Amino acid sequence: MLEKSTSHIMRWSPVVRSPCCHLSALFIFTLFLATFCFQSLLYSPMFSRRHYLQQMSRDFLKQNLKDGTDALKHFQQVVPMGPSNTSIPCNHRPMDSQKEPGPGPPLLITIITTSRRPEYHYLLQVAQGFLDLVNDCGPDCSRFKLLLCNVDPLPDAHNDACLLSHLLPSVARHLNVHVAEAPNRFEKEKQDYMYCLSRSLELYSPEYVMLVEDDAVPHTDIFSTFFHLVQVRFPDEPLGGGLYAKLYHPERLQGYVNPEPMRILEWIGLGGILGLVLTWLYTVILRQTEFSWCLFVVFTIYVMLLVELAGRHYLLELRRISPALYNVVPVTECCTPAMLFSKASAHRTLGYLTELQCEPGYAKDIALYKELGRRKEWAWALEPNLVKHVGMFSSVRGWYEGDEPQLL
Repeated sequence: MLEKSTSHIMRWSPVVRSPCCHLSALFIFTLFLATFCFQSLLYSPMFSRRHYLQQMSRDFLKQNLKDGTDALKHFQQVVPMGPSNTSIPCNHRPMDSQKEPGPGPPLLITIITTSRRPEYHYLLQVAQGFLDLVNDCGPDCSRFKLLLCNVDPLPDAHNDACLLSHLLPSVARHLNVHVAEAPNRFEKEKQDYMYCLSRSLELYSPEYVMLVEDDAVPHTDIFSTFFHLVQVRFPDEPLGGGLYAKLYHPERLQGYVNPEPMRILEWIGLGGILGLVLTWLYTVILRQTEFSWCLFVVFTIYVMLLVELAGRHYLLELRRISPALYNVVPVTECCTPAMLFSKASAHRTLGYLTELQCEPGYAKDIALYKELGRRKEWAWALEPNLVKHVGMFSSVRGWYEGDEPQLL
């Protein structure tokens, strides 16, 4: 009986000790483990919408509501309020925004705003974020300017913009001026964008313009990354001659399985480096003497599968350790919550946008992207994002009615 058991074990021993068995077990175990480990990661392909999406969306809205309330309290303490303490009239004077002798500011941050869900105070969150970061930045950012660009059809009814207009330079597109009605909301969005960009150049003539929508809260490293971009990455020509640098791309679209070719190269490169490490560890543990190219290829595929299942977004977040680690890659199509223009490229952009009309399916972000190829221009995207998109209620795409908005 003992001889039969020993014979049976010896028969299976080569199979169990074979690399094919080890690798198969590794893949099966990883897929099984990933189902449980990654199902709560919002931007992982393994994310379980059924179990987590609704609660995560509610938590996000709850935190967003708190941040908005805190921002409102902050500015109510900074700006003198009237007796009612509920509203304040708009101050439409551009204040210190007139051109001064000498060169313009190195960076102008223009916040484009219109009325949204009032209880979330998106605009106040964004303004507080930039003001705090400018103050924390110190002398390097002392000449930075902020401009509030109110494109609401009823500018005096935009309470948050009116509150900020007593603290920041402010311009309003629809103030005492007849503006021809746009044929659709996408064309209106483009025209608003053009107005804010042109007024930024007219009033300040800055070296760079950062055009930010009023639901794009800045990350803490936005200015250190800006300095690295313009002084180290592109020291000779603003933005390397590019039309713009995009500072935000939706996290759900940052995965490797996307049409951007640069990501495929990054994916293969990462898989190759870590695959080589795993191959070396495997050969050391099993005391093999020869390097196996077959093992290397399998481990490379394994690493590529693992990082895609976890979500590229979380890998990108590790780059925040230093501005030097940020990716500067050819631009992707969507979207425009935060865009950086040089003075020259801003003028070119205005010329391009003047010649085209936006419509459903052809919004300003798509139009700008397609103009790059038509004009033989290029542009850049920075990874990870330099702003956090907090607006779940869009004034352009329409408000959510009835159903609660969701993060995905």
